[in-house]
Amino acid sequence: MKTPRPVENRERVLLVGIGLKRARRVPGVENGYSQREALLELAELARSAGAEVTGSVFQMRDAVDPATLVGRGKLDEIAAEARAHQAPLVIFDCNLSPVQQRNIEKVLERRVIDRTQLILDIFARHARSREGQLQVELAQLNYLLPRLTGRGTELSRLGAGIGTRGPGEQKLETDRRRIRDRIRKIQQGIEQVRRQRGLRRRARQAVPLGTVALVGYTNAGKSTLFNALTRAAVATSPKMFATLDPIVRALRLPSNRKVLLSDTVGFIRDLPPGLIAAFRATLEEVEEAALILQVADVANPRHPEQDAEVEKVLHELGVSGTSRLHVFNKIDLLAPGEVPRVANGNVFVSAQTGAGLDILLERIDATMPVDPTVRMELNIPLSDGRTLALVQARGRVFHSEVRDGHLRLDAEIPESLARRLRSLAADLSA
Repeated sequence: MKTPRPVENRERVLLVGIGLKRARRVPGVENGYSQREALLELAELARSAGAEVTGSVFQMRDAVDPATLVGRGKLDEIAAEARAHQAPLVIFDCNLSPVQQRNIEKVLERRVIDRTQLILDIFARHARSREGQLQVELAQLNYLLPRLTGRGTELSRLGAGIGTRGPGEQKLETDRRRIRDRIRKIQQGIEQVRRQRGLRRRARQAVPLGTVALVGYTNAGKSTLFNALTRAAVATSPKMFATLDPIVRALRLPSNRKVLLSDTVGFIRDLPPGLIAAFRATLEEVEEAALILQVADVANPRHPEQDAEVEKVLHELGVSGTSRLHVFNKIDLLAPGEVPRVANGNVFVSAQTGAGLDILLERIDATMPVDPTVRMELNIPLSDGRTLALVQARGRVFHSEVRDGHLRLDAEIPESLARRLRSLAADLSA
């Protein structure tokens, strides 16, 4: 008799969103209908953190209350909703100041976290490598430091609820000096990892292999596309931020040349600046890439807005000028009449079914600026099996003919190989 699997104890949460009637933009706060849609995204984030979303509250305001964000009257309504839904945790879909967070908690008599803290909790769950764990811990400590005052001793203990997961295995004291010391040590550790990654990258660059980086909004299907192209077995999940640690695999293009394909962390609207800074070492794969594949979920009606958020992060990373292909994924979720017929320079694929992947590989091959292919005629002695095997392995042969103990080839090969074989081409023309 099989033992039944234990049921996961999911923490009950209430979501709170706020919109502004004026056009004035406030960081972390969207306007009008878009904020109501943003609550759906917040719900997905909460579920990715292991929560059970019991309800939501939304408020339109003329201006943000500097003390409580939503005003005392609305806080009383939120408190009543939290009691009715038996939700011990309230998550706000914006970034709360330390003062606002403390004031709200006093009124609600419940734990309160903001969107940044929720994202940090998800990152803490999913980081697997030492590098990823250091980066998450650094972001958590930078978030924690200005929130020490008035929070008592609770911050020095590890918690089990969402938003209370400690930034490491050790207990943290609330003393600012100790936290700053820890931050310095983490920064030194990340710098060491960065130097090691730089050495590995320079070793790769000794061989002319360009890097192709997958970027896009979280849950756009980048890891599924990565697996489909490289036949790897990277874990995929419908949860947000399932991939935090960069993964690099070799990819052979139709021309037979090789490139390196890198899967990176997904982006999200209003990604906390501290996270971008902390994950700088990870995002160096994007900064060093010769070609960027910007992946979008074409079945998501909000993908234009998501693409705009990705553009903001790419601009901040300083890679706006890097060669790029826009890949619209998940066409299998569209009705037959909804699949675009004209690509307009873009590529439409389904990583799940494999549709369009051959076209994508051809486009990568044609766009990749590192070690481009050249077509040339070669005259290789039949006894030179090593050169013949090299041409077959790294290029495409369109026509071959044996003549006078030589194999004459019409082939397309990488430019780096062509430079080595110029003498053989010269022999042919002589």
